This record gives sequence, structure tokens and C-alpha cells, in this order.
Amino acid sequence: MSENRKMNVPQGGPGMRGPGGGGGPRGPMVVEKPKNSKKTLIRLVKYLGASKYMLLSLIVLVVLSAVTQLAGPVFQKEAIDNIAITETNSSVNFNGLISALIGMGGVYLIGVLFSFLQGWIGAGLSQKTVRILRSDMFSRMSKLPVKYFDTNTHGELMSRLTNDIDNVSNALSQTITAIISSIITVSGALVMMLYYSPIMTVVALLVVPLVLFVSRSIIKKSRSLFKKQQEALGRLNGHIEEMITGQKTVEAFSRTNIVVDEFDQINADLRKFSIRAQIYGGTIGPVMNVIGNIGFVLVAISGGILASKGMISIGVIQAFVQYSKQFTRPINEIANQYSTIQSALSSAERVFDVMDQIPETDDAADRPFDPETVKGDVIFKDVNFGYNPDKRVLKDFSINVKAGQKIALVGPTGAGKTTVVNLITRFYDIDSGEILLDGENITDLPKKGLRSCIGIVLQDTVLFTGTIKDNIRFGRLDATDEEIYEAAKMANADRFIRRLPDGYETQLSEQGSNLSQGQRQLLSIARAVLADPKILILDEATSSIDTRTEMHIQKAMISLMKGKTSFIIAHRLSTIRDADEILVIDGGRIVERGNHQELLEQKGHYWKLYQSQFTRSEAV
Repeated sequence: MSENRKMNVPQGGPGMRGPGGGGGPRGPMVVEKPKNSKKTLIRLVKYLGASKYMLLSLIVLVVLSAVTQLAGPVFQKEAIDNIAITETNSSVNFNGLISALIGMGGVYLIGVLFSFLQGWIGAGLSQKTVRILRSDMFSRMSKLPVKYFDTNTHGELMSRLTNDIDNVSNALSQTITAIISSIITVSGALVMMLYYSPIMTVVALLVVPLVLFVSRSIIKKSRSLFKKQQEALGRLNGHIEEMITGQKTVEAFSRTNIVVDEFDQINADLRKFSIRAQIYGGTIGPVMNVIGNIGFVLVAISGGILASKGMISIGVIQAFVQYSKQFTRPINEIANQYSTIQSALSSAERVFDVMDQIPETDDAADRPFDPETVKGDVIFKDVNFGYNPDKRVLKDFSINVKAGQKIALVGPTGAGKTTVVNLITRFYDIDSGEILLDGENITDLPKKGLRSCIGIVLQDTVLFTGTIKDNIRFGRLDATDEEIYEAAKMANADRFIRRLPDGYETQLSEQGSNLSQGQRQLLSIARAVLADPKILILDEATSSIDTRTEMHIQKAMISLMKGKTSFIIAHRLSTIRDADEILVIDGGRIVERGNHQELLEQKGHYWKLYQSQFTRSEAV
């Protein structure tokens, strides 16, 4: 099933895939090392800064909301002192009490209004930030080289673009206002505590070193666990995507139990890491509460002693207790949300890992290039290439193809046939040698221009959600409807399209699953016909189509390939009998070359391949 998850849609055109039979990279995804969470947090803050007016408005509202919270204990103190019976105050001061109660009610009502507004703006800010982050990530993915998609599973990349982004979104919406509010509240509460009683403030701060030590220890231990949790989630998504894509194959080979067992194992790993991460991350909240209660007890004792000596009033004790709670409550709230924050930072690291990948470069991007002037002469000079440094796929590969020639590439699976396609289109660059187009090294040509003059029809057809007309128009976006209809006729697709209830406006489901395999390939061919490329590559274009459909396609291909340099990669040797030259590739080298009749007379590799497909009487 690993083959099913390596689909690519590179810049060169629709339906292009990575290395297949040519020994492309199929290794597992490299798990990234944990990065600096501080740097990740700074990068997230920079994304928040992109919406500076919303962020500024949020900060102002948070400050005002925090001020109302800090003002509350002041009015509480006044209310208590106005009703407290002391040696100097033998009666209740009702005027002062009423004023204090009105002031307290007023600041709390205003605080509720500010809290509502900050929640509203905070939600908008977090969603806007995540939208920008998701767009930037998708934009970077669209610019990455084919090699990146060949070495990463679809499910893993989808997990980063969806689950990890959503994880960051949830954390931002839950914690962005909490963090800002905590900083302001803690600072304001500390100032008020110092104002009312420096002695009690020192007592309250005795627990701070313990808070820092415990939180640092827990954070250090749980950080790696949250990272492993997100990586396990990525593997799980990859397995699910692979299972859905290859469901028919799984059922056909009765491998459902094996696939389910693999899923259960990955799911168990995810559960294991999730439990560990949540346990370690969840302990920080209760531990902070215990430490906070210890601090509260110390404050109460010291306040009682000072009040008994007449150094402070009962109202001051009440206000100080409230401020000490405001001082510790934000710390506890952040601690309780630590699991969310740490998980989000792990997700953000995975997102930024994709965004930090080096995009595909093109040194000749600014060079003027007109695809219409291309003739189609293609030359490989002593080309050596390997997807991995220690394994060569093509060795001293040399061919000289004249414009308009039809060249067939045959050979066993893994011989390097598809690799030739990847090199012509510069999905990969060669290790040594030269590839020339009309006498110019293709590394000196802009990639976009080079790929625009190459059309590819693949066995694994890629269609997109949309109408049949839109999928054909993908070959040339400025094509008229009449040109689309004509291309479909040349590809022998017009007849079956018009028999559909909605004709060319028929909506295709994912990957065109509501069409047959043959119909999907006919649409892919129509797309190539519309593009009208100077170089045509047919990568096993008819190997999975019934004989009758193949006959229709062959007729269309004969017309399509006229005047075009064509490379045909096929296992059905009957489709390449009229090729100008047939290249037999084995082990990355050309072991035989010639036309159909010449190679049969040599009775070498090609003759053996031919005999394996046809009876002796058919061969004669």
C-alpha cells in the first residue's frame, strides 16, 4: 500500500507523479528533532502582530478589564472598613458603605462589558491569525520540490495542515487573552500588594521560587511527550489516508485484519504518548493550586499578626487577600492550560517545519523563454542519477532524440524508465552529465517554461473535484469551450461525455471515482491534447485499460503524436510496434536499442519480453 500514498501534483501540470518504477525514494518520513519552543512562540507572536490594530484593541480591552478587577478589592476594603467596629470607629458609616458598594458594582459591570468585547475581538484575532498561518503553509507546500512529497506521506502532511493548525487555533482562542491578562493582572496585583503591605508581600512571594522550580521541571519533562503525541497523530492520519485510498486492494487480498492490527498498534502508541503527556501536563495545575494555598495560609497568618498589632485594618487584609489571589490565579490558570499551550507549540513546530523547507529554486526563472519556439530535440549525454546518493538509478545514460520522433522505453519494473520522465521535466536534477533541449542545457531554461512544453499522460490518472470541462481545461486555462470539445473528440472522449446526464458539466467526485478507469484516462488524454505540447510523455497510459478502449486511445494517440517528440513507457509491447526507436533499459543502462523488427531479430532482452506477452504464432 505504500505505493498508493505517493501521489504528487507538481507545478508542471496535472497528474504528474513522483518516481515509480524507476526506483524513486520510498523511505519513511524523517521525524524532526524538537525545536526551541521559545523561538516557536516568538514566531506565533509575529503572526499575531500582522493584525496589529486588532491586537492593539485587544490589549487595550484586556488592560481596562484588568484595571476593573484590580479596582474591585479597593472598594471591598472601603466597604469593610466603613462597617468595621474599632476603638476609633464605634458606628457604621452608611454613606461610605453605600458609595463603596456602588463603586464596586460599577467596576464589576464595566469589567463584564470589557470581558465580552475582549472575547469577541480575541476570537476574531485568533481565527485571522490561523487563516494567515494556514495560507502561508499551503503556499509554501505548493512551492516545495517533488522530492519532499515523495518522502512524506499524504496523511502526515494533511495532519500538519489540518490537525496541527486546528490545535494552534484552539490554543490561541483559549490562551491569547489569558496570557495578556495574566501579565497585566499579576503586575497590577503586585503593585497593590506592595502599596498595602510590603511585609505581607514578601511573605506572599516566598512561594514564587517553588512555583518556578516545579513548573520548570514539569515543562521540561512533558515537552518531548507532547511532541511525540503530535507525531503519533500524524502517523495515524497517514495510515487512515492510506487505508481509505487502498481499500479495494485491502479487500481484494483479504488483508483487512492486518490493516486493522496496524491501526490498533499506531492508535495504542498515540494513546500511550497522549496519556503520558496529559498526566505530566495535567499535574502542573493541581500542584500550583497546592502551592497557592500554602501561600494563602502564610498571608492569612501574617495579616492576622499585623492586624492584632494595629498595623493594618481588617479591610486591608481583605483587599490584600484578594490581590494575592489575583496574583496567583493567573499563574494557576496558565498552569491549567499548560497542556493546551504545550500541545499547540508542538503543533506549531511541525507547521513551521514545513514552512522552513527550502522551496524549489529556479536560477533561470527570469530568462525569456517562448515554448512556441521549441522544436523538440532531446539529448541525454552520459547522465548519471540516483534518488539516494548510494544507489544509482541511471548510469551513463545517453540518447539522441530528434524532433517528432517516437521513442519507446521498455524494461522490467525498477529499471529506470519513469526516472527519465522525472529528469526531462526537472522534477529531479541529474548528478552528472547533461540533458539538452534543442541544444540548450535544460538547467539554463526556466522550469515553468520547460514544463509548459511537456505533456504527460499517466497510468495513475489525477482528476480534480469539479466539472469534466474544468478538468480538461486544466491543460490550457485560456481554452474556449469549442477547443475543449475538439480535444475531447481527438481523445475519443466526446462520445461517452455527451452520454452523461450533464455532459461536460458533469461534476466529478474525488479523483473522478464516479467514472471508470478508462474514462478517467480518456479525460487525462484530452487534457494533454488541449495543452498541445511539443514533447509528449505517455507513462504506461494504456496498461490498465480494456482492449477496446485501448484501440480508441491508440487511434487518438497516432494523431496526437504527429509532429511531437514522444516518449512512451509501456508494458504492453503491442502499443509500441511503430516506434521510431525502442530503448530497452535494465539496471539503469540501455542494454538494447533499435526498432521493433530489429530488436526481435536480435533475440535479446526485448525478444524475451515480447515472447512473454505473445504466443510464438502471434510473434511471427
